[in-house]
Amino acid sequence: MAKTIDEAFRLLRSRLEITDLQEQTVSTRQTKIREALEKDLSVLDTFLTGSYRRNTMIAPLAEADIDIFVVLDPRYYSANGQQQLLEIVRSSLLKTYTRTPKIRPDGHAVTVTFTDFKVDVVPGFYAEGGGYLIPDTELQRWIRTDPKEHVVIWTAANKAHNGDLVPLLKMLKSWNKSRALFKSFHLETIALTALKGVRIDSFPSGLRYVFDAARAMIRVKLPDPAGYSDDVGAHVSSEAAMQNLIGRLDWAHAQAREAEQLAAAGRIEEAFTKWAALLKGYFPTYG
Repeated sequence: MAKTIDEAFRLLRSRLEITDLQEQTVSTRQTKIREALEKDLSVLDTFLTGSYRRNTMIAPLAEADIDIFVVLDPRYYSANGQQQLLEIVRSSLLKTYTRTPKIRPDGHAVTVTFTDFKVDVVPGFYAEGGGYLIPDTELQRWIRTDPKEHVVIWTAANKAHNGDLVPLLKMLKSWNKSRALFKSFHLETIALTALKGVRIDSFPSGLRYVFDAARAMIRVKLPDPAGYSDDVGAHVSSEAAMQNLIGRLDWAHAQAREAEQLAAAGRIEEAFTKWAALLKGYFPTYG
C-alpha cells in the first residue's frame, strides 16, 4: 500500500522488476539451451535478445518470454523455408529436452514452455550489408532486423532520459499485459519514438503523454529504429484493428489525465483508483 502518488509509482516500479534469483535461473537456463543447439546444429553465434536484453521485461517471470537469438550456418536457409527452419530448431531441442511437453514453432521463434517461464528461440542468419534475417511464418517471409543494435539504441535513449525511459516502458507494458493489444516491440518503439526530445517530468505525465501521442502513430508506418524495417506495426493491418487500438488508447489517455487532475485536486484515493484500473494487477492500493 501507499499514501502518495509518488510513493505508489516508486512501489509500482519495484513490482515490475524480476528478482536477482530469477536472473540467475534465466542465465542458467539460456546457457543450457544454447549448448544443446550448438551440440546438434552448425551455430555461428548465440546471444540473448528481446525485452530481457533491453531491460524492459516485466515481472512475473512465470508470464514472461526470454528470447535467445541463434545465428545459423547459411546451409539451413532457403527462400521459402521459414517454417522448415523452425522445425529444424524444434527437432534439435527435442533431442535434449525429451520430457519438456511444449516445444512448438510460434511466429518468428520456437517456444519452449518450462514450468517456471518460457524461452523463445529465434533462429536467423547474417544478412548482407548488416543485421540478421529471421523467419516470419505468419506472412511467409524473411524479416531483416538487428537486435544487438536495438540494445544500443534503447540504452542510449534511457541514458538521455536520465534512466526514466526503461521504467516508463515497463509501466506501459503493464497496461498492455492484461489487454494484449500491442506486440511488445511495437509498443516500446511507439514510446521510444514519441518521447524522442521530450523530457519525462514524471511517470504519470509520461504515461499520459505516450497514450496521447500513440493514437496518431497507429495509422502511420513506424520504422524500426535500427533501420531495417519500414513498419514495426505492420501486424496491425485492418481498419478494425486500428480502430480498436485507438479506442483503447483514448480510454487510457482519459484515465491517466483524470488521475492527474484528481491528484492535483488532492483527491488522492480517487486518483489511486484510476491508476489501479489502468495498470491492472500492478498498481498498489491506497492506504
